[in-house]
Amino acid sequence: MRLKGKVAIITGGANGIGLAACHRFSEEGASVIMADFDEVAGKEQEALCKEKGLDISFVQVNVADRESVAKLIEETVARHGKIDVLINNAGITNDATLVKMDPADFQRVLDVNLTGVFNCTQAVVPHMIEAGHGKIINTSSVSGVYGNFGQTNYAATKAAVIGMTKTWAKEFGRKGINVNAVAPGFTATAMVKKMPEKVIEQMASAVSLQRLGEPEDIANAYLFLASDESNYVHGHVLHVDGGIMM
Repeated sequence: MRLKGKVAIITGGANGIGLAACHRFSEEGASVIMADFDEVAGKEQEALCKEKGLDISFVQVNVADRESVAKLIEETVARHGKIDVLINNAGITNDATLVKMDPADFQRVLDVNLTGVFNCTQAVVPHMIEAGHGKIINTSSVSGVYGNFGQTNYAATKAAVIGMTKTWAKEFGRKGINVNAVAPGFTATAMVKKMPEKVIEQMASAVSLQRLGEPEDIANAYLFLASDESNYVHGHVLHVDGGIMM
């Protein structure tokens, strides 16, 4: 097992890519904290995971709220005694072209996608420094690398996440902490699958591999970066996008 004995926090863990990652990590031996704002989905998924014998526990968190994040970290340490891996996966969209974007929607996306990553990482890092090791994986996006129509707020946060990843890699490498990012492309989450079939086909046709990514594709990238196999991978942005921008 590639994560045997490890303790991992996965934010946005109750749905989509985060849920796939929770399953994958537990299957590889990790004790997983499924951290999510959606209490109904979180408790439902926790029960299903327990039925499957997976070591996954739900903790409600608002990553944009520092007090909520502090409680998440305190509960994790109290329960498991350590934190080996943090996956900053939580994120939202609220799309509109620049001229139509409500400033409140701009700020809301920044609060979750950017400030949330800052809050969680700042709260976890002292525990990793004390332990002398840790893995931090931040979720960016191809939108943060290349931009995307109608996503001023989302693209800005995902570009900023790359900047923070590289900065933190410089700060924490000497402390034994690996910091990397994953940049997913179009991924077949439940939200995407609700789109009209024609739109999905157009999205897939833009990808070199001619298909959307599956949540498990992204979860496998998280797994590699969280495992000992990536101990010399640092400050890297791993594109998992089917070659969309080759």
